[in-house]
Amino acid sequence: MTMLLLLLILCMWTYWRTDSDDQNPYLITDYSRLHPVKVERVVEGHEEQQLVELLQDARERNLTISIAGQRHSQGGHTYYKDGIVIDMTSYNKVLEVNIDAKKMRVQAGATWAEVQRAINPYGLAVKNMQSQNIFTVGGSISVNAHGRELQQGSLIESVDSFHLLTADGQIRLVSRTENAELFPLVLGGYGLFGVILDVTLTLTDDEVYRLTTDQVQVEEYPSYFQKNVLGDPMMSMHLARISVQPGAGYFREMYALNYASDPTVSLDDYNHLDERERGVLPSKLLFNLNREFEWGRAWFWPLQQRYFESQDGKRLSRNNTMASASAFMEYHQPGENDLLQEYFIPVEAFPAFVQEMGEIVSQEQLDLLNITVRYVKHDEEAVLSYATQDMFGLVCLFHASLSEEEQGKFKDSMQQLIDVVLRYNGTYYLPYAGYATSEQFEQAYPRKNEFFAAKEKVDPNHLFMNYFMEQYGGNHP
Repeated sequence: MTMLLLLLILCMWTYWRTDSDDQNPYLITDYSRLHPVKVERVVEGHEEQQLVELLQDARERNLTISIAGQRHSQGGHTYYKDGIVIDMTSYNKVLEVNIDAKKMRVQAGATWAEVQRAINPYGLAVKNMQSQNIFTVGGSISVNAHGRELQQGSLIESVDSFHLLTADGQIRLVSRTENAELFPLVLGGYGLFGVILDVTLTLTDDEVYRLTTDQVQVEEYPSYFQKNVLGDPMMSMHLARISVQPGAGYFREMYALNYASDPTVSLDDYNHLDERERGVLPSKLLFNLNREFEWGRAWFWPLQQRYFESQDGKRLSRNNTMASASAFMEYHQPGENDLLQEYFIPVEAFPAFVQEMGEIVSQEQLDLLNITVRYVKHDEEAVLSYATQDMFGLVCLFHASLSEEEQGKFKDSMQQLIDVVLRYNGTYYLPYAGYATSEQFEQAYPRKNEFFAAKEKVDPNHLFMNYFMEQYGGNHP
């Protein structure tokens, strides 16, 4: 009897704890869990003709289409209420690897891990991608992602061409010379111009890197970076982290990780792909302590430093460098979540911005778990380009409540940060929750009217729809 009572109490507690829309299995949402909604249906993509017929059915029934990969975008880019969601993760074949031309063609639902498995045996690697390999190719180019690569800029530089299924049911080859007007719109277009079916990527040689680590102060970082990273012709990748640990080092101390090409060793000794993340459980435990407790955060930064120092001198292949760990950060607790925001700041403005950012984070009592810094070189090919000059991208992981009241406060704080970003002639990244005002969006992305005018021309009935379009695209049917 006692056991039954305990079981009943446990069931009631679990029901109470998970009785929220972000945990509702009958609603769809993305990684943020901010906008759970009911959709008409989710359809797995399998072949071209099936997708053509699906678009025709949606047009006839006056339904919208959204395109989803891993759904790690956090601003409702991959779904829309009462619409059809195309899950492209099953549309994932590697179609061709051209070793001599250093190109490959892959369906849009393939992950970068699948890409790496296909090209690693040939001594090839991707030119650029996100800092984890768990995302889909189509999703990455739809947000025009960037990574830690120093010379390749954003992902648009690696794309040779792609096939696009547009709202009229036609399949078009899009490149810089064919249907060229669509190229800078679709890349960084968040699925609003059609279904990306397959992508031809340009590749590069795999190689061995030697990792070195340095401690540096925020005010010294731009000069350190120019001299020791960009100034070293052997340097290929770089990232840094800023301390958010309470105390003297708060928003002052940094740790830099540099990956320099090492031609003194054989690639054959280092090119075995790491297929499994190591140490997930202890890493997850430590990161959860950082998330939940002030004392955990005080421990986390020095532990990171010790780990970085232990990695100094380590050698690894380009493909393995690009496949960094991510599982330890997964978080699924009801009613709260870890939410990403990213700010792009001109190199010379970095120290002043970081100081002001630290003041706002402290004043607003924001729960900021981690800041990773990456370099993004100037690239304005995409209409919604974020790298309007050479910039540092600050990837910020906040922990926040998902309640309406707390999200209102969080939104106000994010808008304060964006105001500072804009004052330093910076921009912010669009794949994450859209906390910016329409005025802030227009200031950060001055070609937004061109983008949405093209949307009206290519898809006048708004067959392709998501919450990014609803928030910033103005009036729509």
